[in-house]
Amino acid sequence: MQFITSREELRSVYKPASEGSLRKELKALDSHAASFIGRSPFVLIGTTDGKGHADVTPKGDRPGFVAVLDSRTIAIPDRPGNNRLDTLENLLEEPAIGLLFLIPGMDETLRINGKAKITADDSLRARFEVDGKLPQAVIVVTVEATYMHCAKAFMRSQLWHPESWPDRKSLPTLGQILKDQLALDQSAEAMDLWLDDAYANSMW
Repeated sequence: MQFITSREELRSVYKPASEGSLRKELKALDSHAASFIGRSPFVLIGTTDGKGHADVTPKGDRPGFVAVLDSRTIAIPDRPGNNRLDTLENLLEEPAIGLLFLIPGMDETLRINGKAKITADDSLRARFEVDGKLPQAVIVVTVEATYMHCAKAFMRSQLWHPESWPDRKSLPTLGQILKDQLALDQSAEAMDLWLDDAYANSMW
């Protein structure tokens, strides 16, 4: 198998980008981008440690959980998780960040690229209080590029079409997966109960 190793080779495989696809990239958030963020309950965050190791992590909360501070700045609360801190440690090494915002049922997505810093500032954390609980930290992103992404990927995948979804009972539970992957002595049922308890008591 031969691999493409140069920009020239890559571009020879594809048609040139259309003028519209190049012009749609903005350097700051407009009203449409801000509105999209305000309605989105879910974002995928891409980072790298600068040494060739990349990572993508999901963040989800109530719609509008990511705050638009101004046209060039957004803030993302970091809720309790597994404490691996892959995203946050990557950002300490390399501040470049890529974001993909989703709205359920909408095939178009919003992409944002920029640079990020981490803060535990009390006043900013207080802005994201839920049920009396604050995020442990906040990711503050300086927007460098933002644009709407077309619907083709979601149309092809039929992601929002329930009739295309697999029967959940045909898939293993996370408890079963963890039991198998980690060779645990606990039963899959016990692992699932532990996970349910963790979800119930550490969501925020």
